[in-house]
Amino acid sequence: MGAISMTWSLPSLTSSKLPRVNRYPGMAFATVNKDTASLGVKVTEGLGNLPKVVLTSSHGSEAELYLYGGCVTSWKVGSKDLLFVRPDAVFNGQKPISGGIPHCFPQFGPGPMQQHGFARNSNWSIVDSENVDGSPVITLELKDSPYSRSMWDYSFQALYKITLDKKSLSTELKITNTDKTAFSFTTALHTYFSVSVAAVSGASVRGLKGCKTLNKDPDPKNPVEGKEERYLVRLYQNLLLGVVFTVFDFSSQLQFARSRDVVTYPGFVDCVYLGAANELYLDNGLGDIISIKNTNWPDAVLWNPHLTMEACYKDFVCVENAQIGNVELEPEKSWVATQQLSVG
Repeated sequence: MGAISMTWSLPSLTSSKLPRVNRYPGMAFATVNKDTASLGVKVTEGLGNLPKVVLTSSHGSEAELYLYGGCVTSWKVGSKDLLFVRPDAVFNGQKPISGGIPHCFPQFGPGPMQQHGFARNSNWSIVDSENVDGSPVITLELKDSPYSRSMWDYSFQALYKITLDKKSLSTELKITNTDKTAFSFTTALHTYFSVSVAAVSGASVRGLKGCKTLNKDPDPKNPVEGKEERYLVRLYQNLLLGVVFTVFDFSSQLQFARSRDVVTYPGFVDCVYLGAANELYLDNGLGDIISIKNTNWPDAVLWNPHLTMEACYKDFVCVENAQIGNVELEPEKSWVATQQLSVG
């Protein structure tokens, strides 16, 4: 088969289809696994007895995801897991899974409904599976329910296609308005990346220079507008502190600051970057440069809770692809965004 399809519609399947599975363990696991053994897709019982899907590529990479929340919780290249799940994460089918790649839909952040919407604590189902040149592909579906309608009274379909390749993990999120009236939403993929405990303050993201920012520290409900030019700020702070530069040193430092395109996590960070580039690069301090590439995710969010989550803040940073502004979607229309995480 050819390269992974990035079109809006799902590709036709040449392999056997994966039956729909609900969130309850039982005979469905055996039936699904019998039909998909050759696809690199296995449904098993995960933590808290929640259904977990294990994807294994013929190249040796592996990913895990839970149907509860449609949440990818692990992505391993070799023996190294590049994602992070917090030690306080619960797997009880009641609270969102804290870690991996949680969904924020149909609301990002605080608002009229619960924080980050309802997709991350809803049960998704499996609708399709295939294998493309040794890479397993699975598609999950979320539809409106009495639970979702109690917060957001619209009919919709969300399809989430996940592809595991040798050194990449790709996702495609497709939101379709199946209602008779238009609706609007915001959304994000709240990705947690593992970082070196010794280097969380040195973990860095490249590709955000010059972006308009909405800094949600200290008040997430009243973000402060700005522009990403952090290295210039640090240089001028040094001047105010009385650091002495020769004319040559200052000129060199200024040129260096303006040329830098690196954002770090020096402490508590909760910042939105509007109009971000379609490819960012995360240095995780573990020897990996992770490319975070996207289509139709116009914004990015950096987050680290620092001392407000003292037990684990040194172990992860979040780099989130996001749609901060409202998407207005007419009936029978769809919105699609893709993300590709890859490591060299």
